[in-house]
Amino acid sequence: MLRTFLRTEAGSTSVLLAATAAALLWANSPWGDTYEAFWHTPMGISFGDAQFSLDLRHWVNDGLMTVFFFLIGLEISYEVRLGQLRDRRLIAVPAVAAFGGMLVPAGVYLLLNWGGPGAGGWGVPIATDTAFVLGLLAVVGARCPDPLRAFLLTLAIVDDVLAIMIIALFYTASLSVPALLSALLLLAAIVTLRWLKIWRAPAYIVLGFALWVATLESGIHPTLVGIALGALVFVYAPTDHKLLLAGEAVQEFTSEPSAQAAREAARRVQRAVSVNERLQLRLHPWSSYVIVPVFALANAGVRLDGETLRAALTSPVAIGVALGLLLGKVAGIALGTWLPLRFGWGVLPGNLVWGQLLGGAAVSGIGFTVALFIVELAFEDPAVRDQAKIGILAGSLLSAALGWLIFRLAWDRGGVCAPPEAEPDEELPTTLAVPVGPGDHVRGPADARITIVEYGDFECPYCGRLHPILEEVRRKNPDVRLVFRHFPLRSLHPRATAAATVAEAAADRGRFWEMHDILYDNQRFLTDADLEHYAAELDVTPWADVSRHVARIAVDEESGRDSGVRGTPTLFLNGVRYEGGHDLDSITRAVEEARESA
Repeated sequence: MLRTFLRTEAGSTSVLLAATAAALLWANSPWGDTYEAFWHTPMGISFGDAQFSLDLRHWVNDGLMTVFFFLIGLEISYEVRLGQLRDRRLIAVPAVAAFGGMLVPAGVYLLLNWGGPGAGGWGVPIATDTAFVLGLLAVVGARCPDPLRAFLLTLAIVDDVLAIMIIALFYTASLSVPALLSALLLLAAIVTLRWLKIWRAPAYIVLGFALWVATLESGIHPTLVGIALGALVFVYAPTDHKLLLAGEAVQEFTSEPSAQAAREAARRVQRAVSVNERLQLRLHPWSSYVIVPVFALANAGVRLDGETLRAALTSPVAIGVALGLLLGKVAGIALGTWLPLRFGWGVLPGNLVWGQLLGGAAVSGIGFTVALFIVELAFEDPAVRDQAKIGILAGSLLSAALGWLIFRLAWDRGGVCAPPEAEPDEELPTTLAVPVGPGDHVRGPADARITIVEYGDFECPYCGRLHPILEEVRRKNPDVRLVFRHFPLRSLHPRATAAATVAEAAADRGRFWEMHDILYDNQRFLTDADLEHYAAELDVTPWADVSRHVARIAVDEESGRDSGVRGTPTLFLNGVRYEGGHDLDSITRAVEEARESA
């Protein structure tokens, strides 16, 4: 579920960027006047004398975006019941961090706007845009481990819930009691259908649309409908009974293929998976590739001429939004992370370190979808809206740049992954404890003058960057051979051991180095399904004789510990620990020195 969500959101970022650029180009083109005119075009539905009409922008913001928030509700429901939000100790830290990441930006904004006409916009810098954040992390690549993505996704979910509550409580202009009562009755009807286990889609669609209209007429923003309906969708883990029925149906189709058997197999397999997960699978692409980009196209267009930019440079609204996103998010998330850790309220997934967390906190200042959403609710003056939007764009761009800088500076220091128990000042052996033998994985001539032994981890980002450098060293130096030994850092890289096991399975077929290269080329994708796919490409049975392969990996690990290996990658040249940089020039010089002394 998490992997699918990440891939969909990260992959759709380019579409969202394109829609944002299109909106800006349209608004600043010679036909810029048509931008606002188009989105204010009225469109409605009439039933006899009754008529319901909104302009196009409101159909997007109040209608299509309800589907977006419906998906958030689905995600919340799934994570609370089956996902990572079940573990309270894992929820506590990102939840408090999300709260801090909303409170501090709002405070920064109000410092500049308290008592002024823009004070009502304090909600603009509070929300994080999940799609943009995950898209940037995809660009960052292997420096960002899955535990940080899980942390930020949990933070984003809590952030979305709090943002919706703020919209409902503080950005509801007027309240119609009869419409609100109607909405409550319709919601009760939907809950009753769920309690009676009536799963007829037309009934839910009709009641859901009526609930949306009633909520809109009540004055409460209809995005609450999306969250509520998403949270009500039934979610469950596949039961053994349903899995057995699905397996039997598939087996029956395999033995006697027919249209009837195929339909029955599809029906039983589908029923084994909850409605929640099926809806997420179907709606995520529509939300990510259509609804959110259309929302950006409808709301991101702002004129960036000299007059508008000069006004924004001195506007407390624009400055407050930009500083709230840039500084408030980093300070709020950092403080909100430190407090629960300091008082023992929770733990971090995967032994994350502060350099990683600060990079994630910085990119969380990218506010877009919900921020633009609140702009439309908070300000009536078009000029102030434009200033707030410029603040969003400036703050988001600066937050992205700050996050990138932190990832580059903080994470690249040292260039080695080391577990928390590693002692940086420990005096370590300088020679290889176990000489290269017939059981090692060797790439290069047996009579090579220079032997480079690498203790590596297939999920380690530094090992991934070192991989092409070592290949270039071998290419330029025919008398160099490379020996790879496993040293998976389980506390940092949960998929490393499984990847090493599959590499050993490939070694049984004489294809270790082919699998070695595939794994390093696909470090971000090392789930069991991914590993099985890579194994199939090489005609390898991935999980055969696992105990023997694990024992083989343990031998490498023991030799590494005896040799003083505490992190990855660690290199030995001709049996002597290499202490230089992991760049091509440094390793090439070390090879030349080893050749001269050989």
